[in-house]
Amino acid sequence: MNYYQISLLKFPLNPLIYRSAKPLKKGNIVEVELNKRKKIGVVLNKCLEPEFACDEVIGLKEEYFSKEVLEVAHFISNYYVCSLGDALGLFVPFGESAQKSVTIDSKVKLSREQQKAYDFIESKSASLLFGDTGSGKTEIYIKLIEDAINSNKTALLLMPEIGLTPQMQKRLKRVFGSLVAIWHSKVTKKKKEEILKALESGEVKVIAGTRSALFLPLCNLGLIVVDEEHDDSYKSNQRPRYNARDLALLIGKKRGAKVVLGSATPTLGSYKNLPTFRLKKGYFDSKKRFIFQDSISEINEQILSKIEEHKNSQVIVFLPTRANFKYLTCSSCGGSVECPYCSVGMSLHVDKNLLRCHYCSYSCAIPSRCPSCSKSELRANRIGTSEVLKILRERFPAKVIEKFDRDEINSTRKLNKILKEFNEKKIDILVGTQMLSKGHDYHGVTLSVIMGLDSMLNMPDFRARERALSLFLQVAGRAGRSRDSEVLLQSKNCDFFREFVDDYEEFLKDELKQRGELYPPFVKLLKVLISHKNDLKASEMLNEVERVAKNFKEIEVVGSGRANIEKIANKYRYNLLARAKNPKELLRFAHSIKELKVEIDIDPLSFS
Repeated sequence: MNYYQISLLKFPLNPLIYRSAKPLKKGNIVEVELNKRKKIGVVLNKCLEPEFACDEVIGLKEEYFSKEVLEVAHFISNYYVCSLGDALGLFVPFGESAQKSVTIDSKVKLSREQQKAYDFIESKSASLLFGDTGSGKTEIYIKLIEDAINSNKTALLLMPEIGLTPQMQKRLKRVFGSLVAIWHSKVTKKKKEEILKALESGEVKVIAGTRSALFLPLCNLGLIVVDEEHDDSYKSNQRPRYNARDLALLIGKKRGAKVVLGSATPTLGSYKNLPTFRLKKGYFDSKKRFIFQDSISEINEQILSKIEEHKNSQVIVFLPTRANFKYLTCSSCGGSVECPYCSVGMSLHVDKNLLRCHYCSYSCAIPSRCPSCSKSELRANRIGTSEVLKILRERFPAKVIEKFDRDEINSTRKLNKILKEFNEKKIDILVGTQMLSKGHDYHGVTLSVIMGLDSMLNMPDFRARERALSLFLQVAGRAGRSRDSEVLLQSKNCDFFREFVDDYEEFLKDELKQRGELYPPFVKLLKVLISHKNDLKASEMLNEVERVAKNFKEIEVVGSGRANIEKIANKYRYNLLARAKNPKELLRFAHSIKELKVEIDIDPLSFS
């Protein structure tokens, strides 16, 4: 009889020991039983017969996990502080593969500057393509994918959100045809099974998708491209709290694949740590004029007049807030209408005649009086997309004006429809949130109106300047793709945006000095999130975490206490933020508290 350590997929337990009459190999996927329920597990290694009785392996599956996958899963388990089963549960196992040799000609012709960037990337195992919006990064990606295919290798192109996939799919299909498959959470189970079979047979050589595509069984992987690498969507907000951008670099190294990170506004960490090629020259021969309006966030006459000037072309209006208004506050007592289950103000949705919490989705009728003081002076604050849409439709009744946010775009079909109609110029004005900034090509846009960035710039977050400026430049980059254009920014901090509008690299250099070795990329951060239905119990758990932290001399507790959002879904929340120059010491601390039933987030991007 043989005995093996087996990790159960998507299970928070340590590996368990099972016996098997048949010899098994490391990476084999097996069926086992736990508490009379069938589970899928991965063989880690052979071990000695234990002193206790063991259940027998029920069956052996044809799929397997490669040596490299097991190594990456061990890293995820250690670095992101989760069970090995949770880490392995991210991956799709390999099957029997029969790769076909294919030769293609993309017919992509690179400009002189693009060729320099391509040559630079070719000479590096991992690099950052720091290319201005419209500088032609996609053409370079296509050339690199072509090289991988012609070398009988596969390629992976990661995008931050489903929203980017329709246009990228169109461009890739035009060049690579059926060799390309798209992968994201909205793809049906049946379609996913078809894609996996096509990967095994070699009929698919290129996967374009969101962060989950990183864990697909691509045989003979030759290239990983992480487009829009600055985007926070690459970070998972549930266990394992991995960052796909960072894991792409590790997987590329383990599997001998070239890794390219690309962005017009790269993260400070990527700029500091990777060989970088700066692609400045615009791919589109058009001019852009910036107008800075010193004003609070509102649709005023200057904005309306500017939209009127561009009546013969298309306009996009950006603001970071959904609904009609972010909050309802009382002009008498100053209180806001809060969610009863979360300590946040509820958002006003006039079209549905309700208030909704954007954290737990609780909704209620709009109150006629202030719930706190019973007076009726309720005032709407922080204008949102629905309110802007309403104002613009009243002012421009002949124009086709649509909304582009998560309330409106709740399916891939709707996303495809609205992008298609906008590019076919059936929509005149598009009003939206961050979705507008996500790398879409809007060739008819000659005016970008950008509102509400001050709320982001003034957040208590060391990355506030980086996030706000990046978003500003990303949205500004949607205009003038093929025609001269204008960008109108409404802000009370115009000097900041004006200073760096022409040179994001200058901002990155300035920001490196500002961080002063107190924040990433000079140190590592770790956030401990405590959440419990009992407030006192949550507070006691925080005290215990603080007590443990005192035993680690190289770790500094930056702050601890109630979270900015004190309650979500009826659970009280506390945070502790720690930093250290030595990441190993930070991880030792993290692993020492994981039994306390706390959430651990290494390299956190959110501090709420």
